[in-house]
Amino acid sequence: MAASRSRILTQPLPAAGLADAELHYQAQFLSAVEADHYLAQLQQQLDWRQDRIRLFGRETPIPRLQAWYGDPGLHYRYSGLSLYAQGWPDPLLALKQQLEQQTGQRFNAVLANLYRNGVDSMGWHADDEPELGPNPVIASLSLGQPRPFQLRRRDDPTQRYELLLEHGSLLLMAGSTQHHWQHALPKRTRLNQPRINLTFRQIIQS
Repeated sequence: MAASRSRILTQPLPAAGLADAELHYQAQFLSAVEADHYLAQLQQQLDWRQDRIRLFGRETPIPRLQAWYGDPGLHYRYSGLSLYAQGWPDPLLALKQQLEQQTGQRFNAVLANLYRNGVDSMGWHADDEPELGPNPVIASLSLGQPRPFQLRRRDDPTQRYELLLEHGSLLLMAGSTQHHWQHALPKRTRLNQPRINLTFRQIIQS
């Protein structure tokens, strides 16, 4: 039987301090063996590159490596950067299908980020580009070095929440989360192991 499109199997995070957010976290979405397998495969097989984005009117290299995959022809734009999908490598397709079966959601693209060590990072942002629709569901799958994931309220940045994203874990962000909250992956210079983050999403093309 096909999964319901509204079914989300992960547990909701505590609501305290997270008004207007719909977050679900599953620490062991993948077993340790599965997570190790995918981490090794994706490090070797994906077309990693260090793109340059425009911030405050100037181009700068992003502090990590990234790769963009999805249904052929899909494109995604952020910070002056345009990404074009070229299809699904086998490991990403398998993970996409597993996510769709377990969550009941549909995804047609994934942004992969490789944090080579704790110096690599992701700045504050929200996944609120027009291509994602008004209330996007973002499925964030983490592999490798556990890293703290931070959220802050957009209208009151003093309201913050931090969650450790573990090896093989899944974080779903849904509902109005992107309207009210930003998120970031801060530097942790003492960490020296790689981490891969896969954010699966549904791109709406006009």
